[in-house]
Amino acid sequence: MTTMIRRPPGVVVPQRLRWQQRIAGLFIATLLRVSIRSWRCRWVDSKDHPITKGPVIFCVWHNRLPVALASWDEYAQAKWPNDGMGAMISASRDGALLANIVQRFGIEPIRGSSSRRGPQALLEARTLIERNNSIVITPDGPRGPVYKVQDGIIQLAKLTGRPIIPIANFTKWKIRLRSWDRFQIPLPFARCELRHGEPIWVPRDATDAEIQALRAKLEESMRAITRD
Repeated sequence: MTTMIRRPPGVVVPQRLRWQQRIAGLFIATLLRVSIRSWRCRWVDSKDHPITKGPVIFCVWHNRLPVALASWDEYAQAKWPNDGMGAMISASRDGALLANIVQRFGIEPIRGSSSRRGPQALLEARTLIERNNSIVITPDGPRGPVYKVQDGIIQLAKLTGRPIIPIANFTKWKIRLRSWDRFQIPLPFARCELRHGEPIWVPRDATDAEIQALRAKLEESMRAITRD
């Protein structure tokens, strides 16, 4: 079991997974890779959004993560070019397994959330962005409520000056887990529809009131492109 070491002044340092959990991560990643190759993913552009220069912050609902891994295809790489990808992942025990899985897809995990290691994670994310890496954040994770945007993603956009790109996906053939977010796992050969909203910029000097208004705007944009 993954344990957490607390070091003064309260910094949370996630430890590595045990060998059994590493094997589980390899198995899940392999199964997911095979499934992704069978999925038929298609981007739907509702508007002619221009190519965004420089790294961005992708906003994806927590229950759509499997298809989000498959979405970094030729379309996305041409639309939002960068030198790499990072993902904000909870510092919890469940997050350790997810971090192990995303690493196998070439994604750099950043361990932290609003409840654990948040400030350190924001600084690490900023460093990756400065190196021309984009960042993926699930704004309603890791505890929910589902489809509710928390402030962390807005704070990162303010800190870095980079835009937030709302991303959503829809799959008709899927399994829903009995988790807080009804986590969705597409079945083999499923058709996956991908949509994105307009970039949302957060001024570096944004006030608390402006941050809350932009958080509401992002949540509205995410819901507008989300189908269950």
